[in-house]
Amino acid sequence: MVLDTSTCGCGPGEGQVACPVVLGTCGCGPGKLPTHGPLKLWMAWVKLAWVPDACDWPEEGILGINPKARISNLPRECIRHFFPRRKCFVFDWPTNDKKLLANIEEVADNQLDSNFQEQIKNFCSYIFTQGRTKTLREGIMVTGKRLRTLVVTYVDAINSGAVPCLENAMTTLAQIENTGAVQKAADHYSEQMAQRVSFPTDTLQELLDLHAACEREAIAIFMENSFKDDNQEFQKNLVEIIKDKKDGFLLQNEDASVKYCQDKLEQLSKSLMESISAGIFSVPGGHRLYMETKERIERDYWQVPRKGVKANEVLQRFLQSQAAIENSILQADKALTDGEKAMAVEQAKKEAAEKEQELLRQKLQEQQQEMEAQKRSLEENILQLKEKLERDRENILREQNMMLEHKLKVQEDLLREGFKKKSEELNAEINHLRNIIDTTQNDNSSWIEKAINRIVPEIFSIVCAPGKVIGNIVRGIGSLFKKK
Repeated sequence: MVLDTSTCGCGPGEGQVACPVVLGTCGCGPGKLPTHGPLKLWMAWVKLAWVPDACDWPEEGILGINPKARISNLPRECIRHFFPRRKCFVFDWPTNDKKLLANIEEVADNQLDSNFQEQIKNFCSYIFTQGRTKTLREGIMVTGKRLRTLVVTYVDAINSGAVPCLENAMTTLAQIENTGAVQKAADHYSEQMAQRVSFPTDTLQELLDLHAACEREAIAIFMENSFKDDNQEFQKNLVEIIKDKKDGFLLQNEDASVKYCQDKLEQLSKSLMESISAGIFSVPGGHRLYMETKERIERDYWQVPRKGVKANEVLQRFLQSQAAIENSILQADKALTDGEKAMAVEQAKKEAAEKEQELLRQKLQEQQQEMEAQKRSLEENILQLKEKLERDRENILREQNMMLEHKLKVQEDLLREGFKKKSEELNAEINHLRNIIDTTQNDNSSWIEKAINRIVPEIFSIVCAPGKVIGNIVRGIGSLFKKK
């Protein structure tokens, strides 16, 4: 708050009042401002310049249609129209020393007039205790960086010679805030997944459950920090980011499982490989001894905990790598007849086919689990969007009803004070606002449904399995039945 007489036509003196200049706006208007009648006009300017939402300046207007009456009533009407809560604060000059006034920003508090200090104290106390958080339409709270963005946008528009527009400022603010909301939600997802996941997970479902929990939290963070995402472009961006991150975690989980299983198999099969190299199985009865050793390795392998999603696949690759060695040992075993060897070959083929079917069943089950997870992701996005849109609708209705209540109060005051024509002029605004409220109430959830119906296929295309995966699942099921 700055008091400056350098750009104002009036100053302290007989028959005049001090004129505040705030943000370059002179409070007195042209010419000298006397302390009688027009003082209300000066007080209105003070309120407009300093605290327009807390003004309580004299409510009575000046009856008449002459220019002076209209000029006197204009600020009062503007304040009534835009600011339901009004409180007036009158400030003395901070000091009568002209030298200090010339450099008021550098004046120490103890050099200010005691009355002025007390008035400032009362003013600040009111602001801190009665001031509410600034909100825009749809209940959007404006604090911190949001307020800074709005102010910068307005000032830049003024400096460029353009007309400041709240809608343009809101659009700029929404772009910045929604971009930040996406980043904040994505970071939360990454951080929580990294903290909660221990690779490799025992099953795919375990990882998908963790993903679902972290995704739910991330979506909630986005919904809390975003606004005016009219076409849900930022939400779709978040969906895509989380999907990419989830795919990355799935890949990490698979890689960790492969490495862990390979290391365990290498340890368990070390004695087997040494025996093969030493020719231990190249004797009569060697095939039976080899099979017993291999089966023991398989049993020990399945006893190892938390091998992860690639446990079966890694074992299959190991067994396939042993197939040629096993057949060589079988054919060299002189203790077996040709018929026994043929039966052993058929048994090996049968067991290999059964293991392939088991591996295919696991892959089909995991694909089904992934599809279920994609469905849950879609449902979670839609559910939280629906809840947010419903909250927005409630805020809109609350705001519209507050506006209606305010206009009815203004109309009542004008009628009571004798401004019948002004009161009647508000009827059109009041009726229009009532129609808007009725439309909002009667519309119920149709506009929410339209928004959801628009975004569902777009999110579906991001999170759900592509056609080739679904085709693979169908073909896999068909081949599984053929092998039975």
